[in-house]
Amino acid sequence: EHTIMEKNLLCRIIVFLLLTCSSGNLLAQIPEGYYDSLKGKNGAALKDAVYEIIKDADVLTYGSGNGHTWWGFWITDRTSDGRFIDRYSAESEWPMSTSQGAVGSGMNIEHSFPKSWWGGSKNQAYQDLYNLMPCASKINSTKSNYPMGKVVSGDKGNGWTKVGDGSDGQKYWEPADEWKGDFARGYMYMATCYKNLTWQGNGLNILEQDDYPTLKQWAYELYIQWAKADKPTQLEITRNNAVSKIQGNRNPFVDFPNLMDYIWGDSINKPFDPATTECSANYTGGGDNPGGGDTPTDPTEESIQEYVFTSGDCGFTTETTTCPEGKTIWKVKEQYGWTGSSYFGSMQEGDARIVSPEIDLTGYSKASMSFEHAANKMNNAKPGDYFSVEIRHDGNTDVIGSELIKWPKGTVWTFNNSGDISLNEYAGKKIQIVFHYTGNTESAGTWEIKNLYVKGTKNATSIKTSMNDNSLGFELYTIDGRRLDNIAGYRGIVVVKQGDRTWKIAK
Repeated sequence: EHTIMEKNLLCRIIVFLLLTCSSGNLLAQIPEGYYDSLKGKNGAALKDAVYEIIKDADVLTYGSGNGHTWWGFWITDRTSDGRFIDRYSAESEWPMSTSQGAVGSGMNIEHSFPKSWWGGSKNQAYQDLYNLMPCASKINSTKSNYPMGKVVSGDKGNGWTKVGDGSDGQKYWEPADEWKGDFARGYMYMATCYKNLTWQGNGLNILEQDDYPTLKQWAYELYIQWAKADKPTQLEITRNNAVSKIQGNRNPFVDFPNLMDYIWGDSINKPFDPATTECSANYTGGGDNPGGGDTPTDPTEESIQEYVFTSGDCGFTTETTTCPEGKTIWKVKEQYGWTGSSYFGSMQEGDARIVSPEIDLTGYSKASMSFEHAANKMNNAKPGDYFSVEIRHDGNTDVIGSELIKWPKGTVWTFNNSGDISLNEYAGKKIQIVFHYTGNTESAGTWEIKNLYVKGTKNATSIKTSMNDNSLGFELYTIDGRRLDNIAGYRGIVVVKQGDRTWKIAK
């Protein structure tokens, strides 16, 4: 059992969190009206609006000395006992700082987005503190100019940061779990603030030459996953405020942790409102409110339905409106799944649907769908102009916007993923998913649908906690995993674990 001293210590930790993580403390740092122009926007328009807010920064001169990068790190990246915070290395290896502007012993200035990704110009991005962190020189050299991703083999990192091969055979670096959200939000900032740069080299593994989405689909999906698993802590919020005081701009993905969903994620078809959306104060401490009261558990996404059409029709039925006599537009093929075509020796008029069994989304607060599909023989037409996806609910039929679906080229037999399509507006309802094929004498292409996945997040349940409930046990750890019996005299990042809740504090 924990001693009374330990339990009282936990209460003091919780009080510290309540005092430092209040929404008033956070919002006081954001200039009035700073984010007003974001209201009502989503997707590409929202990303452009964010860009207009953050694009100009009064960056420090790169290097060491007064008014230079290391002078800034003294303010933004030090523990209370004077050590530089190195997010790429174990805490036990963090060196002491000596004086403001001096280089940390054995350290470099590390760029999350290296200058080689845009041709080497020492521009604003090169000097932007949101892109820069103090880092041990050895791991800095090992991670080279690789992008951030999932390392699956060949790890040559330092036991904290991984450096190795991704599933695509390319080189990536992967941060420790404790920092994945921080770096993910940093990458989102860079892909937004510097969306107009011309990318090259290893940067092209994660970036596209477009204003939107800029990040490749696999990259933003991974970073969103990491950002949700490692939500903003007071340490990250404090750094955002400190950098903002130096540069004059902010990282909005720290201020509003769900902003990413409105730009790339499952709220992409919903209008964003900075006045009512969730702010970092709600996320601080790993998403929990350690101060007591009714605290929602952290619901996780789960599979609701999976349909693999290469194994059969999966209960889908066909509805045909127009089709040549004696012909069938939709068929199930073992190798390709559901296949629709109105080409019967020549291009013919065709209009037919396949309709899913009823899918029960009651009890879910969020939901989404994705599917793998291929299209070919379109005769120069675009698949999205002839094919569509519909949702039936409550006696109504809604058509999913074509722009929300990632369509195949229509010229090759290559299956593409549709991307996650939000079903949030149907959460709590029972629906049917419909794939609608049309063809005519100008284009009677083939549409193949191999599988369909529906996933969702269940409604949060509440648990009762209280900072005065001394029956609740807790554990204290350093950020690199060492158990602390107590934190008297300790200086650094402390990870507090209580039941299924975890949060970080800087001491």
